[in-house]
Amino acid sequence: MNEMRNYNTDTLSSQSRSEAASKSFLANVFTYMAGALAITGVISYWFAGSEALMSSLINYETGGMTGLGWIVMLAPLAFVMIMSFSFNRLSSFALLGLFIAYSAVMGMSLSFIFLAYTASSITSTFFITAGTFGGMAILGYTTQQDLTKFGGILRMALIGLIIAMVVNMFMGSATIDYIISSIGVLIFTGLTAYDVQKLKRIGSGEEFGGEAANKLAIMGALTLYLDFVNLFLFLLRLFGDRR
Repeated sequence: MNEMRNYNTDTLSSQSRSEAASKSFLANVFTYMAGALAITGVISYWFAGSEALMSSLINYETGGMTGLGWIVMLAPLAFVMIMSFSFNRLSSFALLGLFIAYSAVMGMSLSFIFLAYTASSITSTFFITAGTFGGMAILGYTTQQDLTKFGGILRMALIGLIIAMVVNMFMGSATIDYIISSIGVLIFTGLTAYDVQKLKRIGSGEEFGGEAANKLAIMGALTLYLDFVNLFLFLLRLFGDRR
């Protein structure tokens, strides 16, 4: 009888430690993510409000991008690849530095949306995105259903979406663009719940504060950051008021 009590106590204690580790890990993830979004937002607004800074990215006479503009547009992908493929070799400090630099460059890149959409629609879309993201994050954290199979389907759908976007760059169909944007919203809404559940499971097995846990938290923040930004951009394409 005593052995049974000890077993139950040990099990509850283990579960409690696992839940505490998961909460601490996710708190770290969301802190990194929120910081990156703040950097992106401030720099985006700063560039958009300065004609001198925007002229370094876009040639107002020709309407095309400058060399720096092209670098700013393509650099975010390079940052993501470096962080992903160099994860094991980089320290958590170096990884965090890259994430901060990435969020700053993304801010420069996203400043272009202020040329296409009104500031009020950008603001309203941001709050819609925040509400949607928050709701799906809570769902992903609290649901007892395993979302792994849905994650695989959503990843495959994302690949198809990217291919469709590339094809439509040449076709220029407004109808297809609307369909792509709608599907994009659905994909990243679902990915938010899936990624939060995945990070919750990762966090339950990590000791908060360790080097490996900090690195995983930064990469988790990058994942959720991408979910948020892409959800925001697809919602903006659907509901944003163009200038």
